[in-house]
Amino acid sequence: MVEIFDNIRKIYRFSDPCAELADHIEFFSESSSEETDKHISGNYFTVKMFPSWTPTFYINLGVPYRLVSGSKNFYVGSENDVLILRNSIVERQNLVADHIFTVKFFPGGLESVLGINQTVMADKIIDLNTIIPQAIIQKVKDSNSFPDRMLILQNYFLSAYHKRKSRDHYVKFVQDTIGVFESAAMRPNNSQLAEKMFVTSKTINRYFNKVVGTSPKKYFSIFRARVALSAYVADQKHFVPDAFGYYDMSHFYKDVQQFTGKKLTLHMS
Repeated sequence: MVEIFDNIRKIYRFSDPCAELADHIEFFSESSSEETDKHISGNYFTVKMFPSWTPTFYINLGVPYRLVSGSKNFYVGSENDVLILRNSIVERQNLVADHIFTVKFFPGGLESVLGINQTVMADKIIDLNTIIPQAIIQKVKDSNSFPDRMLILQNYFLSAYHKRKSRDHYVKFVQDTIGVFESAAMRPNNSQLAEKMFVTSKTINRYFNKVVGTSPKKYFSIFRARVALSAYVADQKHFVPDAFGYYDMSHFYKDVQQFTGKKLTLHMS
């Protein structure tokens, strides 16, 4: 299965975070063995995920699986739980019996909630025990339902968030800049964003590298390609490239190939 091209979400349950955490956490999710068995043919499958610069927790509630990040191959045992930044293409190889609970943060969200800077995580598979207490992870594993697991982690995140006296200025600036870029149909370049945010281009570069771990140009290129490709796959007939800041379809196709490494025509009927 390939993220965006295939509807990977159909094998997961999802829950949005509470309003107080909505700017920092994109969603909680959990794979469903019943839905996986319904939609996946065979016992073995691979999920390919493209870069997003979104820190993601993977708490293993089931069988072992493998993660491939770049040229590195990682074995994740049934007792192992990990955090990945997803700054490059990641493949997760697993069985239909797989059972994973995930938390996906927005860029900078991990720093806002737990005070952990994501820029040091590039190209790494991190033991989740070094990020949150083992007792919290075990409590999640011992729970009997997805809502209970979600509430355990959400309450932990809220407690940690409240202990932080104020939201980090850098993180808020990056999140606000992403909002401006999206609301302007993903057209502004770095200089135009700097003007809209009343700062210099150097400041935007410095803030993005500090919070996200990459330049705004690279991040927004990935962001735009992900959003546009998702819209195209969902409704190819009514897709308008200009709505996503592309000059024409040729510009969009070129960006998709650069983003995914694949020609779009090979994945569409």
